[in-house]
Amino acid sequence: MKVLKFGGTSVGTAERMRMLPALLPTDGPHIVVLSAMSGTTNVLATIVQQLYAGHRPAAAAQLDRLRVHYHGVARELLPDAAVLANALLAVDTCFDAIDALLPLLPTLTSERIILAQGELLSTLLFHRYLTGILGQTVVLLPALEFMRLRPDHEPDASFIENQLTDMLSNYPECQCFITQGYICRDAKKCVDNLKRGGSDYSATLIGAAVRASEIQIWTDIDGLHNNDPRVVKGTYPIRELSFDEAAELAYFGAKILHPCSVLPAWEHGIPLRLLNTMQPEAPGTLISSRGHAGGIKAVSVKDGLLVLKVCSNRRIVAYDFLHAVFDIFKRHHTTIDLVATAETAVSLAVEEVDAMPLIVADLQKLGHVTVVRDVSVVCVVGQQLVRSSYDGPQLVFNALRNIDLHMISYGGSVNSLCLLINASNKVSVLQILNDRVFNAGIGPLLHVSDDQEVTELVA
Repeated sequence: MKVLKFGGTSVGTAERMRMLPALLPTDGPHIVVLSAMSGTTNVLATIVQQLYAGHRPAAAAQLDRLRVHYHGVARELLPDAAVLANALLAVDTCFDAIDALLPLLPTLTSERIILAQGELLSTLLFHRYLTGILGQTVVLLPALEFMRLRPDHEPDASFIENQLTDMLSNYPECQCFITQGYICRDAKKCVDNLKRGGSDYSATLIGAAVRASEIQIWTDIDGLHNNDPRVVKGTYPIRELSFDEAAELAYFGAKILHPCSVLPAWEHGIPLRLLNTMQPEAPGTLISSRGHAGGIKAVSVKDGLLVLKVCSNRRIVAYDFLHAVFDIFKRHHTTIDLVATAETAVSLAVEEVDAMPLIVADLQKLGHVTVVRDVSVVCVVGQQLVRSSYDGPQLVFNALRNIDLHMISYGGSVNSLCLLINASNKVSVLQILNDRVFNAGIGPLLHVSDDQEVTELVA
């Protein structure tokens, strides 16, 4: 069994949907996980915001425009009149579900129901195309019947595995299954979701549940690049990464991969391949237990951070100070990204969250607090990066000697070096690293032509 996830741009138009069957395996069973068509979730989120603001006529107008758009996609995708008529009824069911919520006071439950319709729409259209137009035998598996969260809001892996296994056993002869990414139910069986970008997470949770031979994430870029190709010139795709390297990059901002999505594949040793729908012949990036030893592999950036510097008032003993600081973040359910400590002072990099005023107020009870906003963390990743015989970190520091650094995290992970910088310097820092680190020969997979095999690269 293979699991293939296609992102919003991969299913963004009728033409794109017609391209997908050629990318599906022909040699075994597979589950296809789809995101909403590109732009749909943004429109649905706008409708939700309009409802919270009390602008129901604007929300209704936005919904009508989206309905017209989907009718157009259906007509383009499904030329058979009977198939089209059936599909339009199903499409209207999704829109009617939203329409019924418009007169009501918005709640978190209604918000999640509205946001779920994007994935329901993309999967029903693609399913109708495969079965009604191409005549294939395909089963549509409703994600809301097997994808569930625990009370702590983490995926319930045991429930997902048991439920999905039972559902698949009802179709022993079927080779192709389709399901929705992103959407799920919470522990109370209410509609919920895995947050933005969660379709990747859905795919790896499903892959882990069925013990897939491979999980493929299809997007609009040929694998994970060594740097951000949107703002940096001269980037290139990385052919192989280890799971721990990929996890570091995803957590610290690599946009191609959802931060949580590596773990389910990692736990079961399932290879995770990042591929390009628009360039399917490209080898993409293979993430596996093997990886590729040596060298700085890539750089990623996480934005929207701030630095909290806390100097103890010395009314609290040194060994209680850090415990008290971390306990504040635990109480406010806020993750700390980076930390640097001294005996009576600590600097922390955290995301800007709604609870920040309360966090700062609590920290001020421990001592003087300084807040520095608009910072970004640059994460430099490579296999066994932290070792005395390797001069990669020194090259990084030399390249950035004229850049102000708020914090350095080195040694917490053997595979990463993290630098906290002013957000205004982000683009220049990334370009400097690309020019002076990767193009200086430290990156192990430099300027490799697309027609080379991965085995050649490893050799």
